[in-house]
Amino acid sequence: MEGLPGKNNNKKNSKEVAVVDGREIKELVENKEAFNSFVEHKFRELDLDCDGQLSVGELQPAVADIGAALGLPAQGSSPNSDHIYTEVLNEFTHGKPEKVSKTEFREVLSDILLGMAAGLKRDPIVILRIDGEDLQEFVERPGFESEAVAIFSQVESENAPLSKCLMEGIKQQTVEHGMPPSSDPWVVSNIIEPAMQELFSNQPDNTPTQETFLAEFKKLLAIIRRQLQEHPVIVAHTENNFDGSGVKRLLANKFELDKLLDSGWKEVPKDKHNKTSKEYLRLSLDKIAASADLPPYGAIDEMDEVMNEAFKLVSIDDSKAIDETEYKKLLKEILASIMLQLQGNAIFVSSNSVVHEPLTSASTLLNVPSLSVSPTE
Repeated sequence: MEGLPGKNNNKKNSKEVAVVDGREIKELVENKEAFNSFVEHKFRELDLDCDGQLSVGELQPAVADIGAALGLPAQGSSPNSDHIYTEVLNEFTHGKPEKVSKTEFREVLSDILLGMAAGLKRDPIVILRIDGEDLQEFVERPGFESEAVAIFSQVESENAPLSKCLMEGIKQQTVEHGMPPSSDPWVVSNIIEPAMQELFSNQPDNTPTQETFLAEFKKLLAIIRRQLQEHPVIVAHTENNFDGSGVKRLLANKFELDKLLDSGWKEVPKDKHNKTSKEYLRLSLDKIAASADLPPYGAIDEMDEVMNEAFKLVSIDDSKAIDETEYKKLLKEILASIMLQLQGNAIFVSSNSVVHEPLTSASTLLNVPSLSVSPTE
């Protein structure tokens, strides 16, 4: 996921196949008969020893699926996001090594799915069909040559071979230009590399002049356009502008804020003096995040930096024991710091992911059939 400061000024021209806005998930949970059937099926899949309860080990696939659905990296690959997986597991087990009943599983899953539906309603996923049409329009528009010259000027001083110059040009093309994400391994092996092989089948890979680069870059994009016409690529596009407005709304809503703070205090571990460690403020912020239009800690690097600055403000790493009053005061200070930082420098985040399978198949636990999108439609 790439984050950029400021606001989104790009206009997407790619064809929209579908918009995933959480309605199907919400409808599933609210349909008691359908949701009970859904839970029954998923519970049986997870209950490997068929004892009618789920152990911590049996819950792991569900936790991994929820993390994937939230857009987190795989468990174990990032210390910043691993605590979120632990938190999800604790939602089911309440932090104890006990088995989870079907009723408990249903209640927690319902809360998680409704939270996801609310998030998708706020920040829907747009499914785009990239079929070469937008790429052709980009090449034919008046500003194409000036953009290509700017790309060439970045590598000209390196006396780089033509192939390297062209690859630099491809890397700078985005979904807005009609190009699927060039960092995706599938796109590289199935679109970019075959196009490069075709282009260089009858010519040496010499250092190009500007004129040669322009001509060959057009040829390469024409080859890619033809490939996309034959085999369109489906891309899931999401974007969000974190400007602090969600935090401001929460801080202004005393009833909702107090309710969240009370709930957070009840859930954090406490010592015999009814105090908790400052380190649990991070987990409590994650509980509040959705209500403040913030991502989970560990999901977006740029937002993690903002949160880390807020954590420094309250010296979160000194592990000092705090009581309920101090706990709530510090969480409010953290939220206020995040709000002020984002008001001064909003963070725009966009993500483009190639859909190789039906959209929800990466998360078998959360698979809602009506959301499926074929990548070749």
